[in-house]
Amino acid sequence: MLHRFAACVLLAALSLQPALAADTDSTPPALRLAAARAQITAKNWPAAIAELKRVNDPRSADWNNLMGYSLRKNKSAPDLEGAERFYDAALRIDPNHRGALEYSGELYLVKGDLPKAEERHARLVKLCTVPCEELDDLSKAIEKYKAAGGKYVPEE
Repeated sequence: MLHRFAACVLLAALSLQPALAADTDSTPPALRLAAARAQITAKNWPAAIAELKRVNDPRSADWNNLMGYSLRKNKSAPDLEGAERFYDAALRIDPNHRGALEYSGELYLVKGDLPKAEERHARLVKLCTVPCEELDDLSKAIEKYKAAGGKYVPEE
């Protein structure tokens, strides 16, 4: 009897849920970006960009951050202005997105804008607790930039 009652309650609750459209992607965000992350790990920038375009999730800070990173790192055709737009979009969605803060700071070093890179660094200092890979990486990039006389030194 209790099982029948529970089943009825469950069916009633499910009937109140809106029907999902056929094109609704219920895949968790991390899984939607997994293929793009794999291409980024392999440093296959054109494939990463293509995969991110396929996923097309401009409301996601992670998606915007990864698109900016891939556009910046693409050796055959780096798009620094596009990368900046995507990093900015990620930070509008999530002003505390540590990845976008780090990567946009590195982008500003590439563009020769140390004050903007240091502003991103200062925001990470306020956000991060130890350890913080994003803060460590941007700190090292700024140190290398200064040591090289104001020139960006790419990571190995």
